[in-house]
Amino acid sequence: MVKLGKVVAALGVAGALAPAASELRIARPAQPMTERWRRVKVEPRERTLLGISFRPLQCRAQGLDPASTLRHLLRYPYPLIRLGAYWNQVEPEPGAFETTALDAEIEAAEAAGKQVVLAVGAVKTFGYPECFVPGHHLSVPLKEGTLITPQSHPALAQAAVSFVTGIVKHYAGHKSIVAWQIEHEPVDPLGLEHSWRLSRSFVQAEVEAVRGVDTRPVIINGYLPTSLPVRIDQWWRTHDQGDSLAVGRELADILGLDFYPRHGLIHTAGRTAYLDGAGRRWEQSRPRELFGWAGSTGHQVMITEGQAEPWEAVTVPPSPQHQAMYSCPPERVIENYNRCMGWGRPWAYLFWGADYWVLRERQGDASYLRAFSRVLSES
Repeated sequence: MVKLGKVVAALGVAGALAPAASELRIARPAQPMTERWRRVKVEPRERTLLGISFRPLQCRAQGLDPASTLRHLLRYPYPLIRLGAYWNQVEPEPGAFETTALDAEIEAAEAAGKQVVLAVGAVKTFGYPECFVPGHHLSVPLKEGTLITPQSHPALAQAAVSFVTGIVKHYAGHKSIVAWQIEHEPVDPLGLEHSWRLSRSFVQAEVEAVRGVDTRPVIINGYLPTSLPVRIDQWWRTHDQGDSLAVGRELADILGLDFYPRHGLIHTAGRTAYLDGAGRRWEQSRPRELFGWAGSTGHQVMITEGQAEPWEAVTVPPSPQHQAMYSCPPERVIENYNRCMGWGRPWAYLFWGADYWVLRERQGDASYLRAFSRVLSES
């Protein structure tokens, strides 16, 4: 799973925190399949838009063809899909602006009657490894442990603004696009994968550039810690300017929450250590506070990533035959959705992991897709 480093980096903190012991689970990662997903009650969504994020890079990592996977997923009756403009694919060399693949994705979504959230980057976009800066815009790698500002990296900041502006102008004529996402968890580090962070001013310049050419809402998303060790670790590493949710409250029209209640840490001797803080009272406090803030200020809150695939101690989710991974069996597709509906009714809820469901179906297990279908039909 893409944020593995974030929780691994918290292990040192976890050892010093007695309350965190109640959030630790030790289990065999591959579990027997059950029919529980058929029986879990589905909470009503009311006016919440349901949808998915489409991840072409993860499709390839799992041996799936992105185009056919997208066509398959677009057949389901949800209204909203999130697509990504990956900077190093759009600009593989200086002066290039290659949008053929993204054009095809948007056209397919429009033909299926979907609305689109377009993540325009620039530096960070959803999907591992989250950083997609073209090599020609980085003469040297971003230094770990540093804050990337327009002053420290003026050429990168200028190029990022130019990229997001160009993408928004290119797609401004598509009425299907209902919002632009700026960066991805923009001011948070990614743990072991990278510990550098974008500054608030870096992100603000991109937001202002997009608003200068289009009036549709801007989304900024952030990782919502669900266990005490990760919460403390994230606070410590972002306390100088706040985490992405704090910055999103200042800069965005729509605040996106990325919600992963159970995730793997380390695997050894046939067992995996997991953190699972879901359902604890403190875990409910911040999202409810954010929903209250949105209601009082005229902003919107959405779930940009609701965990609906395993997050194990590897980057590509395992898919064992006739078994389900402990971090997210099929019933959790519904249970995680239900938990978020308990905080309030978000503007939208995007399930994270749709390509994994297709992989499972092709292996003979359609339970993830059927659990998703239950939410669509029964909510």
